[in-house]
Formats: sequence, structure tokens, C-alpha cells
Amino acid sequence: MRSKNYAKDVLSGDWRRPRKGQIPEIAAESGLVAEDPSSGFCGAVVACEKDSVTLEDRFGKRRVFPLAKAGFLIDGKPVTLVRPVRAAGRAISASGSIAVAGLRARVARESRIYVEGKHDAELVEKIWGHDLRVEGVVVEFLEGVDHLPEIAEEFGPEPGRRLGVLVDHLVAGSKESRIAEQIDSPYVLVTGHPFIDIWQAVKPATLGISAWPDVPRGIPWKEGVISALGWRGEPGEVWQAILGRVRTYADLEPALLGRVEELIDFVTAPGG
Repeated sequence: MRSKNYAKDVLSGDWRRPRKGQIPEIAAESGLVAEDPSSGFCGAVVACEKDSVTLEDRFGKRRVFPLAKAGFLIDGKPVTLVRPVRAAGRAISASGSIAVAGLRARVARESRIYVEGKHDAELVEKIWGHDLRVEGVVVEFLEGVDHLPEIAEEFGPEPGRRLGVLVDHLVAGSKESRIAEQIDSPYVLVTGHPFIDIWQAVKPATLGISAWPDVPRGIPWKEGVISALGWRGEPGEVWQAILGRVRTYADLEPALLGRVEELIDFVTAPGG
């Protein structure tokens, strides 16, 4: 016997055709988490075009959906996603920050950010170049971290001259972590990501692959990746092709994004 205390099934009927004014319109801003009720796919907004929105789930899988009326769920409630309206003069940089119109690069600070190699420097420049010029921060590359303690000492860190260092494969027990532990200065911040090489910081979906391949020990990592994926070209050529597919911070892994932002904050801190 059906109790009178229960309303009819809330999913029955066509919930996509609500009475006017019932369904809110939400701007599909980057990072907004929404669900497509038809497929159950749930993810964060990574791109929004005139008639479609791209969602990325926690596994890095992306799907494109039309911007239909009442076409999505947020916190279990139906919403209509709409393309964000950018105010005049409020362009967004590749890092997601508000771009400064008519920017003239600030005179460089004494503080610096060091990265391991050329590829690291090119990726940081592509995504955070605008921010770095606003702040007057120069990025240089080390070509390895074996001599990082000596390099840091030679740099001469002090309150107005800070050094931030981005290290590849900075995980417990690695060679890189042992080298980083040798540096003890409040004006030097050594941080890093868990990837063997900066290539891995690019999300596989950005390149149309399911995952970065495992490369056996003893085989140079870049060459091993190129071979395993059936790509052609020298590492430098392949990297330029990879870099060409990167458009914004949404194409990179969060493990890199957070570390670079942390370094920028460190070298631009008051007094730094």
C-alpha cells in the first residue's frame, strides 16, 4: 500500500522541461563540477564553446556535451550551463589569472626561479609567462640538479633575493630528494612534482593518449616513450609537438600547477 506521505517519483515525467524560471542558469566557469544525468559522467569544466562544454573527470577522461537547457546537475539539482560572459578588459591568461592589458614587463627582481631543463622552462613560460612578467620574475634552467647545493650557495639567497627551484621526480627516497635535503635556507624553496620528466605533467588526454607508458629501467625515458607510443622524431621535435597541444593550465596535471604557483608566491612574497 502506497503511503500518502510520499510524493510521486521525482524522476518521472520530463524534468528537462520545467516551468519557466525554475532552473537556474550557471556560468560554465573553469573548474565548475557538473554531471550529465543521461550518462552519469561527472567532471570539472575545462573548456566552454558557444554551443558545448567539455568536462574532465577525476581520471583525466574528457567528454564534450551540448549546452542544453536543464542539461546538467550540480549538487543533484538540474541547472542550465551557459557560456561565461567576460567583462571587457578582463581577458584570462593561460594560467587562469586575469590578464593585464597593455602589459609592460616589470623590471626583473633579484629573486629567481630555477627549473631543471629547457623543456621545463618552455612549459612554465607558455602557461605562466604573463604572470611572471607582471611580477618581474626570471626563470632559468639548471640542466640537472646534481650540483644544486653549490648553485644555491653561489646564488647568495637573502631576504630580498629569494630562490625557488622546481625539481623533477621529487619523491621520497629519490636522488633528487636527497639533494634537496642538503639545502637549508629560509630564502630557498625547493619543491617539485612526482613525474620522471616534465613531459608527464601534460595530461594524456591533451595528447590523445590514454596514459603515459612505463619505460623499463636502462632505457632513456624520452626515447622509450617515443618508441612505445609509435611517435617519430627526436626528443626535441616531439617535445615541440607536445608543447603545441598545451593551451592552458587545464591541460596540465594539478601536481605541477600547485608547485609552480607556490614558487611564484615564494619569490614574490613581501620583502622578496
